[in-house]
Amino acid sequence: MARTPLAPHAPRSQPSARPLIGTRIRERRLLLGHRQAEIAQRAGISAAYLNLIEHNRRPVGEALLVRLAQALEIDAAELASNREEMLLGALREAAARGNRDGLGAAVELDQIAEFAARFPGWATALAAATRRADGLERRLVAFSDRMTRDPYLLTTLHEVQSAVTALRSTASILAETPDIEPEWRDRFHSNLDDDSQRLSRTAQALVAYLESFEDDAVPMSPQEEVEAWITAGQPPPAEATELASDAARVMARDLLRWQAQDRGLLPDAALSAAVAELGEAADDPALIAARLGRPLDLVLRRLGMLRPGPWAQAGLIVCDGSGAALYRLPAPGFELPRLGEGCALWPVFEALAQPQLPIARLIETTGGARFASWAMAERLLPMGFDGPALSRAQMLIRAAQPRDQRPALGVGPACRICPRPACLARREPSILGPA
Repeated sequence: MARTPLAPHAPRSQPSARPLIGTRIRERRLLLGHRQAEIAQRAGISAAYLNLIEHNRRPVGEALLVRLAQALEIDAAELASNREEMLLGALREAAARGNRDGLGAAVELDQIAEFAARFPGWATALAAATRRADGLERRLVAFSDRMTRDPYLLTTLHEVQSAVTALRSTASILAETPDIEPEWRDRFHSNLDDDSQRLSRTAQALVAYLESFEDDAVPMSPQEEVEAWITAGQPPPAEATELASDAARVMARDLLRWQAQDRGLLPDAALSAAVAELGEAADDPALIAARLGRPLDLVLRRLGMLRPGPWAQAGLIVCDGSGAALYRLPAPGFELPRLGEGCALWPVFEALAQPQLPIARLIETTGGARFASWAMAERLLPMGFDGPALSRAQMLIRAAQPRDQRPALGVGPACRICPRPACLARREPSILGPA
């Protein structure tokens, strides 16, 4: 496969092409019963150009979008909505699953946007069925893994076996020795009582643990449990039913302790006040950091967790030096892959290679959505100078402003399902065709 040098996209004078906007225009026109020539005349363009737009072969600038919306008697925001991007991502996952499992002919990937726009009900049902199948498969793998390697489960089963063996041994002695001395009989009876209570307690704990496997709300790993807990708004760990495992509860408490330390360094009230005072300039995290006299990495984390004012829809990704996620809260429209996966071009990983160097990038997903991102990595010395330096990087992300026309860097969700054909950062072949 031919490769081209990795480089940001060229600047554009038009907004990025939205994958379904042309299909929406055509569906709206057909719903109203108008011909292409009629709508084109109202919008001040040729019928041929409208035909290209309706087949998603031409981008639609903001001014033209407004004229087309007026001609079609619909709000421009409705035509420009990016609400289907997550659905398209789910359909790509469904296609990837079908290709991987060899379920039939290759999926027509170039028709995914058309399919989602013309048959949204079927598209949603297919995406939901695929997610359900994927979830069941992951649960099966997790159950198998837990049944064979879970230390708590293995220890508890061993305890049950030990108690049963002790009960059987004691009962056999009593049954086979009718003339046992009263003193020894009393001892054996006491042992029976102790072992039976031990067996009862262990069995109850085992049943409760196994019943937690059946709760559909319980994710399949401690990391996934914590991610669901974060998405739910971080209720107190003692009250969060999502946190079924001891490991997840420990991770949640560590995260709360870490957040409390950050809050002590930069209180909520101080951050909110600085954002309010800066007004439009609060769009720049570096200006907020300068205003407060606080480190930029701290400000990035606090903005992504407190999400004050214009940062209400921000997302935050924090990872350690290995790239493993410590905290993931997605921005609306920025689909996160499964834990353990990601795109090597995400600025958070670029920051890991350049500690203490702030990085700002405009990135564009495979679906055409554009996001502003800010990333920075720090070096930590928890074991002092005699120990190794540990890294932690954070990336704050938010939907790009329409006025932001910087060159955009194309990123993907994960190599396996990324359709970008010429990416030098790719670590495995994609099972999808070009976007």
